This record gives sequence, C-alpha cells and structure tokens, in this order.
Amino acid sequence: QVQLVESGGGLVQTGGSLRLSCVASGGAFSSYFIGWFRQVPGKEREFVAVIRWRFWLTDYADSVKDRFTILRDNAKNTVYLHMNSLKPEDTAVYYCAASPQAGTKESQFSYWGQGTQVTVSS
Repeated sequence: QVQLVESGGGLVQTGGSLRLSCVASGGAFSSYFIGWFRQVPGKEREFVAVIRWRFWLTDYADSVKDRFTILRDNAKNTVYLHMNSLKPEDTAVYYCAASPQAGTKESQFSYWGQGTQVTVSS
C-alpha cells in the first residue's frame, strides 16, 4: 500500500510562488505515476500535473502550463510541484495521488494524500 504525505501549502500573494512536496512510502511506487490534483469546495477535483516515477514523462493541465513544474527526487522518494505566477483562481486544496497506469482522470488514481491548502490573495 502506497502512502502519500503532502506539505508546503500556505498563503501567498498574487504573482508569488510556492513549492508543494509529496513524500511517498510503501508499495512499489517506483513504477507508479504521481499526480497532483486540486479541489475547491463545491467543485469536482481537478487534474493539475502528473509525472511518471521512472522516466521524465510529464503532463499538465492547460490552466497551469508554463507556470507550474512537476519534478521528482528519487533519492528522497519525493515529488514536487513548483508553482509560479500564482493567481487567486489557483486557491484550492492540493492533493497528491498515485496511479499504476498513465492518465489524468481522478478515477485512475488509487492512493491519495490528505491534501494541503493553497491560498492566493488578490
């Protein structure tokens, strides 16, 4: 069973930056895809970015492309989401998730972290 723990959320002004971390443990997560999703109260969870653990294959939602970067550090079992040029509409709870298959659909991800709040003030 894969366990995921996120950290790094907080309050930032418009145009600012944050780095989220997702530490993975347990299971054979080295063969997994690790994704970031976000959710605003009353709305469905939204795909943000995904990376394949073993290879530098990434994908991003159009809304964050060119502003967010997903990276991994195999030695630390950690996936990062670097968020730049933040906007108020980026405010959400951000979740880290793991999937054994490629894709960006929430239903494809079997394991989830507890989430970390990101708030961007205008």
